[in-house]
Amino acid sequence: IDEMPPVADGHGGGGGIDAMPDGIVEHILGFLPAEDAVRTSVLAPRWRHLWKSAAGLRIGCRNDEPRPVKEYQEFVDRLLLLRGGSPLDTCEIRLGEIQDDDVPRMNVWVRHAIQCKAVALKVQISTDYSLLLDDLPLVSWHLTKLELHCVVLRNSSLDFTSCPALEVLQFNGCGLWKAKNIVSNSLKHLEIIFCCINDVYPDPYRVHICAPNLQSLHIDDILDIAPMLDRMPSLVKAFIRLTDCSGNADRGGTSCVLLNGLSEAKSLALISTYPSVIIFKGDLRWCPMFSNLKTLFLNDHWCAPNGFDALACILEHSPVLEKLTLQLFSEGPKHNVELIGGFTVMGPPAATISQHLDTVEIKCEVVDEKVHKVLEFLSSTYNICKLALKGRHSSTLRTFTITFICMKECKQPLNARTYRTRIYIKDNSIA
Repeated sequence: IDEMPPVADGHGGGGGIDAMPDGIVEHILGFLPAEDAVRTSVLAPRWRHLWKSAAGLRIGCRNDEPRPVKEYQEFVDRLLLLRGGSPLDTCEIRLGEIQDDDVPRMNVWVRHAIQCKAVALKVQISTDYSLLLDDLPLVSWHLTKLELHCVVLRNSSLDFTSCPALEVLQFNGCGLWKAKNIVSNSLKHLEIIFCCINDVYPDPYRVHICAPNLQSLHIDDILDIAPMLDRMPSLVKAFIRLTDCSGNADRGGTSCVLLNGLSEAKSLALISTYPSVIIFKGDLRWCPMFSNLKTLFLNDHWCAPNGFDALACILEHSPVLEKLTLQLFSEGPKHNVELIGGFTVMGPPAATISQHLDTVEIKCEVVDEKVHKVLEFLSSTYNICKLALKGRHSSTLRTFTITFICMKECKQPLNARTYRTRIYIKDNSIA
């Protein structure tokens, strides 16, 4: 200890963090929970006010369990008063229990972050639907990312046209109540996960998503009413999983709910359970042409036992499809069986399928009668026929090779393509 150099006096003459410019220190302080950032004011005279200009504000972001709003209200009110209007790159609010009289204060905190030109704003509440945001549109020229967890938004608060820089919008476990539209001209990435949309009885209605510049869309486990998608000409990738909630059943509508808005995508995953699959099947009455679609993922509800019309329809409306994945009668991501193969073109393909289709992947728990029916449909409809089965064994894995041929109905035997598929099977899972 006697050999250690003298400690710097805190005025920037020493090494390490004391030698850094104020701007860099303020950036570093922005990664600390607000309580810890404020505590740095006692380190040295230079540090007394640096926390007020920290680039990030993180309220309730310690590693412990989220605490009730009332435990923070005095501290945060004083903090925001002392910070004033210092600009923010990031604001994160993570809190626990909210009582009714806490809601106005929480809205003030959120509006303060917007007024401080926050670029990224995250509000995460641990109790469902306890924070009701003001039914007013957000107005910010600086906000690029908004992430909301377990909050409630109504119609006006879902209008983001006054946030022209907003590109990323995430709703997780939120209530979107009495909502007519989710509107943004700048939005590029939208996630709506485990949200309750328009839980208004006896006459619920669909919310329209109007985001013409959207590039990626992720909708998963929607409760009550699935949204209606407007046209998205810039869409690249979309993942849509609808739950079995009865509110997702078709209500006798006369227009396309989802598929028309997804028609420009290059990659699609469409997963549903009964009765929500009725939405997709209803949309097929107005099935658009998926002119850009190259990768398609479907689950077994597109391969109904009483017919494969839904699967056939979407395949025949995907003229440039390159890869098809079918998840049959199993829940991912771990599958006992995977059939992965590609086409080797020996002649013109079957007339009704994409000429660019290179890979078909089938994921299932067992190769049973239901899976065989799907293979039989591919054979009878698209002339993909099983020719041979070869297998080899290892200590933990058995590998089989199945060969299919796609033969166009004509007298020329060479108008065909072969389809070689490897099946990876753990245990004795072939029925």
